[in-house]
Amino acid sequence: MQQYVIFFNQINRSSLPLVGGKGANLGEMTQAGFPVPSGFCVTTFAYRDFVATSPAMEAFFTKLSNIDASDLHQVREIGQGIREHLQQVAIPEKITAEILRAWEKAGTGNYYAVRSSATAEDLPNASFAGQQDTYLNIKGQEELLTHVRKCWASLFTDRAIVYRAKNGFDHREVYLSIVIQQMVIPEVSGIMFTADPVNGNRTVVSIDASFGLGEALVSGLVTADLYKVKNHAILSKKIARKKLAIYAVPEGGTVTQELSAAQQEHQVLTDSQIIDLAGLGKKIEKHYGQPQDIEFCVAQNECYIVQSRPITTLYPLPDMPQQPVRVMLSFGHAQMMTDAFKPLGLSVLQNIVSQRLFKAAGGRIFLDPSDILHNKLARLIFPKVLSNADEAMSRAIDVVVKRPEFLKGRQLRAADAVNASTVRKILMPVMKQVWTILRSGDPKAGREHVDKFMQQHMAQTRQALCGVRGAERIKAVKEQFDSIFTELIPNIGPYLLAGLFANVLLKKICIRKFGNQTGVDLLNKSLPGNVTSEMGLALGDLADKVRDLPDVQEYLKVAKDQSFFSGLDEVPGGRQCKAEFAAFIDKYGMRCPGEIDITNPRWYETPTRLTSAIFSNIQSLKTGEHRERFARGEKEAAEAARRILQAEEGRVTSKRVSRLINVYRNLGGLREHHKFLMISVMGECKQAILAEARQMAATGILEQAEDSYYLTLDELHQLLQGNITKPVTELVARRKAQYQRYQELKPPRVMTSEGEIVVVPPRRDHVPAGALLGSPVSAGVTEGTARVILRPEEAVLNAGEILVAPHTDPGWTPLFQSAIAIVTEVGGLMTHGAVVAREYGIPAVVGVDEATMLIKDGERIRVDGTQGLIEFLSTPNE
Repeated sequence: MQQYVIFFNQINRSSLPLVGGKGANLGEMTQAGFPVPSGFCVTTFAYRDFVATSPAMEAFFTKLSNIDASDLHQVREIGQGIREHLQQVAIPEKITAEILRAWEKAGTGNYYAVRSSATAEDLPNASFAGQQDTYLNIKGQEELLTHVRKCWASLFTDRAIVYRAKNGFDHREVYLSIVIQQMVIPEVSGIMFTADPVNGNRTVVSIDASFGLGEALVSGLVTADLYKVKNHAILSKKIARKKLAIYAVPEGGTVTQELSAAQQEHQVLTDSQIIDLAGLGKKIEKHYGQPQDIEFCVAQNECYIVQSRPITTLYPLPDMPQQPVRVMLSFGHAQMMTDAFKPLGLSVLQNIVSQRLFKAAGGRIFLDPSDILHNKLARLIFPKVLSNADEAMSRAIDVVVKRPEFLKGRQLRAADAVNASTVRKILMPVMKQVWTILRSGDPKAGREHVDKFMQQHMAQTRQALCGVRGAERIKAVKEQFDSIFTELIPNIGPYLLAGLFANVLLKKICIRKFGNQTGVDLLNKSLPGNVTSEMGLALGDLADKVRDLPDVQEYLKVAKDQSFFSGLDEVPGGRQCKAEFAAFIDKYGMRCPGEIDITNPRWYETPTRLTSAIFSNIQSLKTGEHRERFARGEKEAAEAARRILQAEEGRVTSKRVSRLINVYRNLGGLREHHKFLMISVMGECKQAILAEARQMAATGILEQAEDSYYLTLDELHQLLQGNITKPVTELVARRKAQYQRYQELKPPRVMTSEGEIVVVPPRRDHVPAGALLGSPVSAGVTEGTARVILRPEEAVLNAGEILVAPHTDPGWTPLFQSAIAIVTEVGGLMTHGAVVAREYGIPAVVGVDEATMLIKDGERIRVDGTQGLIEFLSTPNE
């Protein structure tokens, strides 16, 4: 027999399909012994049987299935029609009888809160509070039944319809229970978050409290008092001026009253109540195993919990203790790829670099340098070095490492001491070699040594992966990733660092001599041997080849990845450029946007993603212009070197300056060699992984080869060894859903082990009104049309356009030839976009928060790469 009514003491969290999220939580807390006002739920069976009595509902559901959630007029019209209809439908007699029996048992003389509880709210991943309606201080049989019907109808409020449509919930499959809970007439009501909802700190309880019922607070009628508690102590109190309060009235319903002047400024909760309430909140959090958003009220000095739901807006924490406090940096921000990684991508990076340093959270990788930062010298130097990667990250780190709670954790454990010793053993020989390179030897020979090492390493990688199959092939892949980092450090590190140090020293000399670093900025142009610049030039050559072949251009607009090369044979002129395409893919095909995630499609898998860059080159550059620019940059760099040396002529330092210029011009272009090699190894290893994955798909172990992206390297190895006997289909499906949730999160730049997201805004001294502020990384000022591009394969840049992007890595380089300036949300002085912009001699400003949202496509803007400013000159329609 279907149960239409069930009391709180019969409900727990597993009852969600029967009583919805709100009802399940109230029952769970009641059974756990928390102070919850008594009550009962009208179950989802009652809702379904009520709706089933209406023949018209099927047509309404059909309309909802086809609704456009962005068409608010359509939503409003359909929603209003359903609500008006349901409020006219009679409640079946059996349901009415059960509700009234429960009401009589609970007490007919009591006042009740009648709340909606849907099966699509207060969920661990979908806590959408306030979708449906709540009615307070309801008394009497007729009023109770009237508001039960109103609650059922409120499943179709405009906001509830839009929420379900946008989150993929089937309107037919979301059911409504109704919570009927005895009213507590409170002196105080409020909301408590057991983690700070603003910055995510899991150790801080945040409490909002106001007089009377909580409706004044929720509806925004009053500004509540705000209290913050950490470790049983009050961190802060912000006493608000509370002009109004909502109270229950004896005849039923509520009334809004103006508070007396004295009460308006009065602290709502006493200090002891604040601490006790925070302690209760932490107990509820412990019971649920995750931070909670809790509604509470205080009546006659007793605290009652009237709702608890998970906080779903917090960024996930890595698997590590909260204490002692540690600090973590987003690896994705440093590498210009802030998207979520799939599990295979995460495991590859954790194989390349120690899992002790790399922590996974929310589908991203975070670097934990805490042990290093416990050293006083490191705390001084690290933020300055970090500013080259991301200035906003540097500001945040500089604040965290000075906090007492971080400094308390500086006593290294034995394991940390060993780790620090290992780091010193690796770095000391490198730094000695850097010093030698700066003083003597042939820098050009050093560049040749690096190139030779890279060729040999790639040959070894291909050899290691050749001739092995099954689990042995995945084992060989793991070995390649395990060894690459330790081989990069001694073979590329000294030459790369020597080039960087030469640049830093030359900047100081130029500032001393000329009062600015313009000379060094010019020395950056057209650096020989830069693998990313060479790729841009090669793509320009390819565009020039296509430029005079109109049939090939038409083919590229419709080409498919699977038949890309064979299709060229069928097009007039296609064979002329097929070899050039093949050569480009052979050398650079392992690259792509977001290339540090091995699961992202490489150009050798999706060659059509290059077409937008080819057309950008054709439309914005003349034949050979990219080569002419590079040659012009070489001349400008040579002239800058001559001027710097002329200024030093006759001084004892002239030889040292000449040496630094020689080192920088020969080794400065190695800045991306380490990453180029790493991505090249990834490209070879990905083909090996996919070869095994395709075999597993053919034998039914995987549904499709790409499902391997949702397993780790260790899991793939175990699977091929036969050590995993259970089907992995369910695991893959679960991880796909998790990946989609992670992709929607915005990762923090800097986060502590307590979950605090640390943001330190830049200083805005002397910034023009309305201008956006970022980090100046490539000097110059230019004006043009903003072209907002979220993914490089999605758009073509025209002449005179400014590239505005969330971030850029080498996969974006093909577009740089066409841009007259660069603006990104992420980056620093030495990140990819900044380096290439300086080489191309175009202004660039990075680290501009929400640039892709604040700057509209088609607006005219001024980019000041010297001061780090973006100014708006016109709207897109002007």
